[in-house]
Amino acid sequence: MNADGKEARQVTKENFRLLNNATWSPDGEYFVARKHFTSGRSLGAGEMWLYHITGGSGVKLTTRKNDQQDVNEPVISGDGRYVYFSEDMYPGGSFQYNKDPNNQIFVIRRYDREKGNIEQVTGGPGGAVRPQLSHNGKCLSFIKRVRTKSVLFIRDLQTGVEWPVYDDLSKDQQEAWSIFGLYTGYAWTPDDQHIITWSKGKIIRINVNAVNSATEIPFTAEVKQRIYDAVRFQQDLDPEQFQPRVIRHAKTSPDGKWMLYNAVGYLWKMDMSSGKSQRVTSSSIKGYEKAGFEMEPSFSPDGRTAVYITWSDTASGAIYSINLQGSAKPVKLTQGKGIYRQPSFSPDGKWIVFKREGSNNGLGLGYTAKPGIYYMSAGGGEEIFVRAGGDAPVFDKSGKRIFYQQGSGIASCRLDGDDQRTHINSTYGNQFTVSPDEKWIAFVDLHKAYIAAFPSAGKTLELNGSTTDFPVKVISRDAGHNLHWSSDGSKLHYTLGNQYFTIALEDRFEFVANKPDSLFKVPESGREIKFQVPTDKPKGLVALTNACIITMKGLEVIEKGTIVVEGNKIKAVGAVGNIEVPAGAQVIDCAGKTILPGFIDAHGHAGHFRTGITPQQHWPYFVNMAYGVTSIHDPSANSEWVFAQSELSKAGGIIAPRVFSTGTVLYGADGNFKAVINSIDDARSALRRTQSFGAFSVKSYNQPRREQRQMVIQAARELNMEVVPEGGSFFYHNLSMILDGHTTIEHNIPVAPLYNDMIQLWKNSQTGYTPTLIVNYASVSGEYYWFQHTNVWEQERLNRFTPRSVVDTRSRHRMMLPEEEYENGHILTSQTVKKLMDNGVRINMGAHGQMQGIGAHWEIWMMHQGGMTPHEALQTATIHPAVSLGLDKYIGSLEVGKLADLIVVDKNPLENIRNSESLTYVMVNGRIWDANTLQGIANNNRSRVPFYWETSQNAASFSWHDETETEAEICSCGRH
Repeated sequence: MNADGKEARQVTKENFRLLNNATWSPDGEYFVARKHFTSGRSLGAGEMWLYHITGGSGVKLTTRKNDQQDVNEPVISGDGRYVYFSEDMYPGGSFQYNKDPNNQIFVIRRYDREKGNIEQVTGGPGGAVRPQLSHNGKCLSFIKRVRTKSVLFIRDLQTGVEWPVYDDLSKDQQEAWSIFGLYTGYAWTPDDQHIITWSKGKIIRINVNAVNSATEIPFTAEVKQRIYDAVRFQQDLDPEQFQPRVIRHAKTSPDGKWMLYNAVGYLWKMDMSSGKSQRVTSSSIKGYEKAGFEMEPSFSPDGRTAVYITWSDTASGAIYSINLQGSAKPVKLTQGKGIYRQPSFSPDGKWIVFKREGSNNGLGLGYTAKPGIYYMSAGGGEEIFVRAGGDAPVFDKSGKRIFYQQGSGIASCRLDGDDQRTHINSTYGNQFTVSPDEKWIAFVDLHKAYIAAFPSAGKTLELNGSTTDFPVKVISRDAGHNLHWSSDGSKLHYTLGNQYFTIALEDRFEFVANKPDSLFKVPESGREIKFQVPTDKPKGLVALTNACIITMKGLEVIEKGTIVVEGNKIKAVGAVGNIEVPAGAQVIDCAGKTILPGFIDAHGHAGHFRTGITPQQHWPYFVNMAYGVTSIHDPSANSEWVFAQSELSKAGGIIAPRVFSTGTVLYGADGNFKAVINSIDDARSALRRTQSFGAFSVKSYNQPRREQRQMVIQAARELNMEVVPEGGSFFYHNLSMILDGHTTIEHNIPVAPLYNDMIQLWKNSQTGYTPTLIVNYASVSGEYYWFQHTNVWEQERLNRFTPRSVVDTRSRHRMMLPEEEYENGHILTSQTVKKLMDNGVRINMGAHGQMQGIGAHWEIWMMHQGGMTPHEALQTATIHPAVSLGLDKYIGSLEVGKLADLIVVDKNPLENIRNSESLTYVMVNGRIWDANTLQGIANNNRSRVPFYWETSQNAASFSWHDETETEAEICSCGRH
């Protein structure tokens, strides 16, 4: 554009990449800018590109050394020869959190436009960022970290001598992602005597010939911004019964008359003509009482029999068969214990192929010594090992080979494991399912389901949704799960949530039935799998008396009060003299104790990234409940798994807090679950697929362009969903998220402190803030403060409900930092959080699953470290997240008519915030538990069974004992 702001014109034509930090060449004919490239992890890296002022696709100057370590902040020398820029050189070859700013993170390098080579200019301890050249070309200014100060340095380019000039800058962003640069841009004055820059909310002029000499340049601007209302909708948490939305492991019988599936923990059989469903088995069958959950059914070729797996936390897993023609009892086929998966019959019905799974920290280590693919007689007996790797094994049509999933593709081998052949490779594909006649293959590519011809080519074929080498057709509008063929291979069935779909080949492929494919329309809805499950609610009356009650109804505190709970609701709450305890109530004297609402973890990853078997006792739930977390909102999880858990919790099938989630994130980076959003219809489809499982919120995760994120918001408004976005450590993304009406901002804004312009903007929005100080962006994570200052491994409650392998590996080998590093890290962020709260912004506690249970308290305590009063800090864990997520009609405060989620602590946290940890009782949905043991008391006759680490040999003889070999889980945000 012209210098007066007129005649703006587009030069580059990127339709996906972010392009920023452009700088002019001296002749004004070119500019250099940083081009962004996404990768498979959250954010990517950049390169320096040269563009002519008239446009064009540009010329690449530098090549990124990997997909995560970034370059940025280019500036061109006065003679036009060199391009100076900053580059991440931290050891490890990837972006890392909790980098040491006292060490070298970024350096300044320069690219020679004549020779094409790159050399380092400066760096060293404290790094070097935001280079800028003096007009005479003799000096380079840059910013370096010196302990907790960001300092303006100058380097004599001829001699290499460097010296500090000014050490009162705002904190630089070296520990964060550098997509938009690491410090604000600045400039030398034409006479090279001063530098004009921004610091601490002001524009200042720094005298480069003096020490810490700066004058403020007065500056005001009247800015008008349009802020959209945040998307937020009230949820119903108290239905008498509910329709399960999560239909898992669906299989249609060979004759098409029945369907078997898993819901709320067990197998169900649906009559396809009437639509009625009933349990296949009964837990009251003698000898079957302890079999546990039932999953992954498969029909025999004649449809008369089914095989399936069971899982019991105490008895381990097994494969069972059952005759479906009458009331026959289940027959156990496997002789030993183990984690059995995915049984399937051979075409002649004589054999069963299955998988034995390895260890993980949800199910344990026991009886998992030789994982892999096995087969055995359909009547049970010896388990014959085939191979070590592979997933979802099935026999081929001859019964002499086994197909199995391998990475993003499908392979096969003989029954002895030899002659391995890879048939399909795919970049994003999964759920590959071969038709019985082996002429077709169904699969999922970036969520949508497809059918493709399956040519026998004697080599590996590449397959994806856009393959044109052979017929490939999409068959789902939004997504497909549980892909399986009819017995004759003429139809494919799949599900999405509780919708069942059937696609006939003759309808989708013109050459099959000689009718035009144009007549086919991808179905918008399927057949609803209907049945109702009662919501679990206790009976009877419980009265908690003589306690100090922090109601979270404003600042109300009842010094000596009573709460009466009937069923799962609060019937009365008030001062002792004003509340009459009903006859027949079970009374718990809480004299000297304090009652407050149960904690709501608004950003809690609770081990929901896994797939497959559902444990009967998911230990992250227990440790969270033991620390008073009665509701968890997980903003990144496997949709099928987390919502199956949520439904089990609602039905009373497991002991758990209330479980809410976004399900699978709308990922903007690369990977087989990324969400490609280039239109409003893409956004609608992405939201519908998570909503189908029961999601009322969605996580917009680092979609790189603002209009993509706006499409998600628009779709959310239409579908009555909330949007909790991943800010990705980007101030500018966070800023636009507030303007566009996101429900919350998840994770802290990396810039701290914030000043009045940003405070006023946020104050006038409806967007909440879940800062997750425990994993604080742009500094060391707040959790390390507690690892350093407390002996976490000595926490009895934590060790009782958490595998030692988790506690010890995270807490015993500690990183030690000076206090000022924490003050310049999460505490600095927390001080800004307090300022926002003072201005009416709703602040939410989110513990991120870093250390389950106790992490919620750390997050509350870190809010207090930033200046919140104890009452304010407790609001962030109770009423604030309830309002933010649209749950406040039912939870978040102790009021008549609300659901009875509460905690009882021995000592008053208003007197000392650390008292929040002194739990005695926890009540979830009206059921009360001893917080130290999680044994039910009063109206609650439920009790837990030992965890796997408590049942291994000699466990009782060693206070530290548990199994230590586990399979790590990594959440999609990459922070644990």
